[in-house]
Amino acid sequence: MIDLEIPFEKDRKGHYRFFEILPGTLSWTLLFLPLILSFINVTVAVFFILAYLLVFFVRSIAYSIRSIAGYRTMKHHLKLDWNGMAADIEAGEVTGPTIERPKWHHKNLSRLGVRVRQVKPSQLTHAVIIATVNESREVLEPTIQAVIDSDYDTQKMILVIAYEGRAGKEAEDRVQELIKLYGDKFQHAMAVMHPSNIPGEIIGKGGNVTHAGRALQKYLVAEKIDPEDVIVTTLDADNRPDKRYFAALSYLFCVVPDPSKASYQPLPMFTNNIWDAPTLMRVVATGNNLFYIVGTQRPHLARNFSAHAQPMQALIDMDFWSVRTIVEDGHHFWRSYFHFDGDYRVYPLSIPIYQDAVLAEGYLRTLRAQFVQLRRWTYGASDIAYIASKGFWHKNKAPKLDVLAKLMRSIEGHVSWATGTLLIYFAAFVPPLIAPQSLAANELPLIVSRVQKIGIIGLLISVYVCMVTLPPRPARYRRHRSVLMLTQWIFLPVTSVCYGALAAFNSQTRLMFKRYLSKFDVTEKATVSASGKTTSTTADPDA
Repeated sequence: MIDLEIPFEKDRKGHYRFFEILPGTLSWTLLFLPLILSFINVTVAVFFILAYLLVFFVRSIAYSIRSIAGYRTMKHHLKLDWNGMAADIEAGEVTGPTIERPKWHHKNLSRLGVRVRQVKPSQLTHAVIIATVNESREVLEPTIQAVIDSDYDTQKMILVIAYEGRAGKEAEDRVQELIKLYGDKFQHAMAVMHPSNIPGEIIGKGGNVTHAGRALQKYLVAEKIDPEDVIVTTLDADNRPDKRYFAALSYLFCVVPDPSKASYQPLPMFTNNIWDAPTLMRVVATGNNLFYIVGTQRPHLARNFSAHAQPMQALIDMDFWSVRTIVEDGHHFWRSYFHFDGDYRVYPLSIPIYQDAVLAEGYLRTLRAQFVQLRRWTYGASDIAYIASKGFWHKNKAPKLDVLAKLMRSIEGHVSWATGTLLIYFAAFVPPLIAPQSLAANELPLIVSRVQKIGIIGLLISVYVCMVTLPPRPARYRRHRSVLMLTQWIFLPVTSVCYGALAAFNSQTRLMFKRYLSKFDVTEKATVSASGKTTSTTADPDA
């Protein structure tokens, strides 16, 4: 097995540095290409911009179609009797003939005999690792309660609260109190303190959940529980699983062809506090919801993000998560991919894990916290060098064409993240400024404007999906808050540029000049009670 860990910063040289520099170089080049081409040949610049716009337009149509399909899939999956279908797997046949089952369920039953390893739902044990730093009880306790309220027997669950020792005694007392209060609801519950300053680790979630995973491994050995029959879900402090999540996860784990070579990705929905968040943060959060709803319709592109699940034995074999990156969730896909020599996939699960939109104490702090969060997400561009290095400079059996395809798609995705909205909004105005005498250059903004008007149809579809996936409006807000939820979309250009493009450029430019993000910037959490009282804590004790 190849070494799965990311190289230390001092060891990143040669080809590794080339691929760290590559995404930023491509993004900056593509951003200035309309200007460069306008000086060289304005007609070529016009055709380049039109071609880019056409590609973007086709993608937006597909995006709108998939958003509707993804929403319908989610609604359908939220109505299914997952425990009943799990009982069918246990029996090997449909146990409730009067209950309607989806067609794919019957196909899954017929394929059970060809599975690599047959696991029945009754054999499964769920382990839930909740990672916390210094989040308040108002944030952490509802997450534990959401797990308890699941349509699943919590006596078949192990609860692990992974907390940071650097957060101090107050955080430790908070966690221990919650374990004491809720521990008897589970098969077993424990709090695991992650010591600070472990050699070779950066300050981040990866080290915390890895330390907790190793403690869980020791417990399983002591209790003689087979790790092959344990599936681990990692949650952030504010991640509240839908009540159907664990039943649906059990079902999926028991029907996929090879459950050990896979991970399972629920649907992130940033709706816990969506009615409390400021306008710009609501646009970002609901836009993220839509992105992940669409992603459920493209399973071949599914990647790990935030809360996800994976078999315990696979985690043990690859020594859990990376302890050297701030994007341990997205990076874990590549870690798993190379561990299994390319024979690995992520199964999307259209059951939500409800999360918080960014909300801190004070508007300016909230604006900053949102940018810091998006910068951390866009720092996933750091995986491009990892993919290239592990795929082509280290011995492995992963299919080289598949590695190349995934590498190219990853590069394209991060470059588009940085440049897409900027080119769509502003590129058409560059040729007329450089060559005002050119007819083609002067016609370009008019053509782009007409195409964008057609694209509004796709935007309206997206807005519809975002609106119907909102939770009910809290009683403390009047009806005009619902109107604001609709009119907030006029700020989409602002959020897509400031929190999409600029965050991506920040991350990629940092990689170009070795200004690495070597510390996980914990997002500050604030909660609003039913009475309207705001409770806020600095999530990062080092901040």
